[in-house]
Amino acid sequence: MGLVQGNSLALSHNYFSIMLTSIIQFTLHNKLIVGILLVALIGWGTYSLFQLPIDAVPDITNNQVQIITTAPSQSALDIERQVTFVVEQTMATVPGIIEIRSFSRFGLSVVTVVFSDDTDVYWARQQIGERLSIAQKLIPPEIGVPELGPVTTGLGEIYQYIVKAKPGYENRYSLMQLRTLQDWIVRRQLLGTKGIADVSSFGGLLKQYELAIDPDKLNSFNITLQDVFNALAQNNENTGGAYIEKNNQAYFIRSEGIFTSAHDIEDVIVGTAKSNTPILVKDIALVQLGNALRYGAMTQNGESETVGAVVMMLKGANSSEVIANVKDKIREIQQALPEGVVIEPFLDRTKLVNNAIATVSKNLAEGALIVILVLVLMLGNLRAGLVVASVIPLSMLFAVSMMNLFGVSGNLMSLGAIDFGLIVDGAVIIVEATLHYMTISGIHGVLNQRQMDEQVGGSAKKMMSAAAFGQLIILIVYLPILSLVGIEGKMFRPMAQTVIFAIAGAFLLSLTYVPLASSLFLSKKTTHQKNLSDRLIDKIKKVYIPTLQLALHWKKSIVLSAAIALVVSIMIFFSLGGEFLPELDEGDFAVDTRLLTGSSLTSTVDATLKGEAVLLKNFPEVEKVIAKIGSAEIPTDPMPIEAADMMVVMKDKSEWVSAHTKDEMIEKMQAVLHEQVPGVWFGFQHPIQMRFNELMTGARQDVVVKIYGEDLELLTQYANTVGSLVSKIEGTESLFIENMTGLPQIIIRIKRDRLAYYKLSMKEVNAVINTAFAGKASGQLFEGEKRFDVVIRLSAEHRKSVDHVQNILIVNNEGVQIPLHELADVVVETGPNQIQRDDAKRRIVVGFKTRGRDVESIIEELKLIIKSDLTMAPGYYVTYGGSFKNLEEAKARLAIAVPVALLLIFILLYFTFNSIKLSLLIYSAIPLSAIGGILALWIRGMPFSISAGIGFIALFGVAVLNGIVLIAEFNRLKKEESNTLTELIMKGTLTRLRPVLMTALVASLGFLPMALSNGSGAEVQKPLATVVIGGLVSATLLTLILLPILYYLAESIGIKVRINKYLSITLLLLTISAFPAFSQTNQQVSIFKNETQFLKQAPDQIISLENDREALKLKNKQTLVMHSTAGEVVIPYGSIYAYAIEEKQYRAEGDKGLFNWYGYYQVLDANDIVLYSRKIHHRKGGPAINYFFSENATAPIKMLTMGEIKKAFKDNPVFVKAVRKEFKKDYAALAQKDASGSTLLIRLYQQSKGKP
Repeated sequence: MGLVQGNSLALSHNYFSIMLTSIIQFTLHNKLIVGILLVALIGWGTYSLFQLPIDAVPDITNNQVQIITTAPSQSALDIERQVTFVVEQTMATVPGIIEIRSFSRFGLSVVTVVFSDDTDVYWARQQIGERLSIAQKLIPPEIGVPELGPVTTGLGEIYQYIVKAKPGYENRYSLMQLRTLQDWIVRRQLLGTKGIADVSSFGGLLKQYELAIDPDKLNSFNITLQDVFNALAQNNENTGGAYIEKNNQAYFIRSEGIFTSAHDIEDVIVGTAKSNTPILVKDIALVQLGNALRYGAMTQNGESETVGAVVMMLKGANSSEVIANVKDKIREIQQALPEGVVIEPFLDRTKLVNNAIATVSKNLAEGALIVILVLVLMLGNLRAGLVVASVIPLSMLFAVSMMNLFGVSGNLMSLGAIDFGLIVDGAVIIVEATLHYMTISGIHGVLNQRQMDEQVGGSAKKMMSAAAFGQLIILIVYLPILSLVGIEGKMFRPMAQTVIFAIAGAFLLSLTYVPLASSLFLSKKTTHQKNLSDRLIDKIKKVYIPTLQLALHWKKSIVLSAAIALVVSIMIFFSLGGEFLPELDEGDFAVDTRLLTGSSLTSTVDATLKGEAVLLKNFPEVEKVIAKIGSAEIPTDPMPIEAADMMVVMKDKSEWVSAHTKDEMIEKMQAVLHEQVPGVWFGFQHPIQMRFNELMTGARQDVVVKIYGEDLELLTQYANTVGSLVSKIEGTESLFIENMTGLPQIIIRIKRDRLAYYKLSMKEVNAVINTAFAGKASGQLFEGEKRFDVVIRLSAEHRKSVDHVQNILIVNNEGVQIPLHELADVVVETGPNQIQRDDAKRRIVVGFKTRGRDVESIIEELKLIIKSDLTMAPGYYVTYGGSFKNLEEAKARLAIAVPVALLLIFILLYFTFNSIKLSLLIYSAIPLSAIGGILALWIRGMPFSISAGIGFIALFGVAVLNGIVLIAEFNRLKKEESNTLTELIMKGTLTRLRPVLMTALVASLGFLPMALSNGSGAEVQKPLATVVIGGLVSATLLTLILLPILYYLAESIGIKVRINKYLSITLLLLTISAFPAFSQTNQQVSIFKNETQFLKQAPDQIISLENDREALKLKNKQTLVMHSTAGEVVIPYGSIYAYAIEEKQYRAEGDKGLFNWYGYYQVLDANDIVLYSRKIHHRKGGPAINYFFSENATAPIKMLTMGEIKKAFKDNPVFVKAVRKEFKKDYAALAQKDASGSTLLIRLYQQSKGKP
């Protein structure tokens, strides 16, 4: 039977070979058709090349929607309580949510809802928008209105610019005028540009018409602020009166009463004096140009404040196309601006894109040249080398066409990891075989075209199977990379797709174009004279033959040495340390700049101006420095006014003189800034990386420690302790401790008894305070199309001190003027600065960067120190995020992807050779290649990263190619010739030495430019290339030495192993079908604190679990322990009513006690009556499941016994009788469900009640 199955598999393998041969024969007999298809490919590829979206790096931002609420007069605590909490709770039930993060500070709430990657962002926004209407009803209308943020991502900030006056025009244009030009000309015209999500203005003064009220005059006329507000509102409107007909014409009627100038406002009557003289606005206030309270600013080059904006690209748009559109529009807008005003970009994504693409282009060009040189040198035939090399551009055109078809953008990752050596591998095997077999064909002279076709067809037929399966293995090994999720998936999936497209194209070309080109362009002379390549191979053989003979003599020693080398390399691997991804050098710096909490905007402006001047003065490499302080008009990046981002735009590295490396430059810049700008904290990052970090984790730093708890003071205390521990660890820098408290506040504690005494309401007092100091808009003034708020507030000299607050007069309904200090205590205190929450839990962040050391070892050391030196109160815990969390999640994915890749390789090897023995022999190249990959990382001082992990996956596929070529030759010789085993091995290795060396050289040297590159973005590629090069060196050496030894041992021992054909196919299908499981979303646990929440299915809290089988456990059968995405969550028994995980629900019942029945009961069916199974039980015994019931969802739970059934349903004897009948048969049958999901117990109850 086994023989039949083996023959069947061999037959299917032969069918595959026959199919390949048929395609090759068709190509050789129909050259014109293949030529036309080739021209079509070139045309399609060229067109696709110009249509391909180009970017610097893949967009790794998670799928999220931001909800922004601006409430200028509310404190952080009030914002959290009245806005953030409401929005969080309203959004909690939206399907597909991974986590909800929130940020509350003075005047602003930002809630970020993160969805799974497979959720359509527009569907998510629709769901959020529907629930916002509910949230809006729960938020007091005077506080603010929640709005959705723009549809953009971390890569969306593609273009940033300033609007400035040219030299000589500085005095002509004020900050207010520049901001008005930005808002009403530049921004408005940019918003219509294709691909733009929004334009967020920054800095300057937002123009308003201000009624600067003199409180003394106001009080002398006995007029209130509300009187002024009402008067303005009633005197600023237009209307219409339809039309009248006169003399056969219609005259339309309209009144003009809106404000068009400051004079119109001044002449509004607000009251009447005792002498019946009207009191006008100009009698009590100065009407002047003012500006909205500023929560942000922008400075430039250490010179002055300026105005600017951030252009945000629509999610999914083509960045290169959008940037080009923006630049064209900017040129058009520039012509509409008044003389002396210029738009000057300071951060343009084009720079990074061009640098990254330049790096990719340089690496690809150098790699291609190296491959072509090696091909010509090793083949010893210029025509053959060019035929093989021509596969490179053709396969790339095919890959680009497929990228365009599947929506894969051209970037550093998708194009940068292509190895042309892998692409030409199949072509190398066929062309080399053609040259080899032509030489030994026995035909003398010059071949005619028919003979040439036969030679090419015969050579290709012999080697195409091995070549095809070799390329198929490389294709298959990249499939697990497609299953990666999260950041690593978004980063490396485009790479895998592009490589698969390129190799698929090369495979098709190997079947069609390569035989065609070989037949037409290779020399038809069969005589062969030794050339440089032959002499080189002969020299190599002189060294290789005695080496192999010696190795065959010392077989056991060689095998043992290889095993020892593998063990040593594994030990080295565990000492390498780990990091998520090497930091991408974007060329420019983003300097996170922070002053003490509570610092004024003016202080921050002064500090950034000084910092900018210091950098420009001391570092000639700095081209310009622009600082963004506080929040923009659209606060997607909410910073307090004591924080700023200094964007340091650098010249090209070739012009650097102060330092030669990025790290050295950062170190010198930090030293100068700390010395010359004391009292300010500076942290260096890159603009895009900083934005990525903030959007994905809620913190800007690469590595963050999050401490969760409720009390802000305790959180601050713990954060300071952790910060001091971090500072002691070697390799950490730019330590940042979030300031949650310490904001100076003037607190007004209103006394309710005094309000009652003066017959005032809280709302009346608050309205006066808000209007007097924050200002209140009573309408708008139109200047053509432009419109500006008309704002009422006290004049600036009357809102400078605490005394002004205390002495503000409140007028009651009886006209009595009461100073505020009579109604309230006014004190100065420090309060919360900002409050951040993850999944409704408060948290504080300690962040830092790593330099000169891997992140994994730092975190492991930090964990030990925190565990020993920090004792926290119950309910407070620590999690580790940023790049470390990404590394942990990615390693867990790779722990699945790598074994799957290995399994797929083995199954394909078995399909190729129909022998487990031979498959295992070739498989030995994988651990041998790992030796070189590990040693290469170690020698270059690189930690293990996800980039290196992807390199190992690629390496394992490439490593087996030479083994396939060698074993295929051994098998051929074994069938065709009668040699001793040693002779067979020697002849086979010498015959295939050239293609083995050629394959290894082109594959490894193709990655060489990538491994040695220092261009922009090369940091991410280096570990991958290093692993592949090092691994191929060891794999090739050991394949040429160790594989013949292993083949000798296997054949001499006579190992025969067969495997069932159907089992192998099943394994392959199961493995491939497992891919979707890798990308499963996190399970979510709903927590119900009380009975009402459980009945309404409105959870108090939703916890997202890690993708781990042990993510939810019952400790001691009573305490819920969950490993959530935010850290460990412990819920003791008795603190909740019920919980649900996915579709399963568990209800808690019983008081905890030694002799009590208590625990969690799983709800099996809840239609009319409720049936449970016992989740845990408080008794010793076996694992048998017990069943329970309750008369409804809130009734006490009772054990399912006949006694309890009779008591509970004594009024329903039909039901009792039916249950007793089932009890006699099989007690457990009552819990069995039918096709509709209804249990037998519930069906019996419904039947007893006459229900269908």
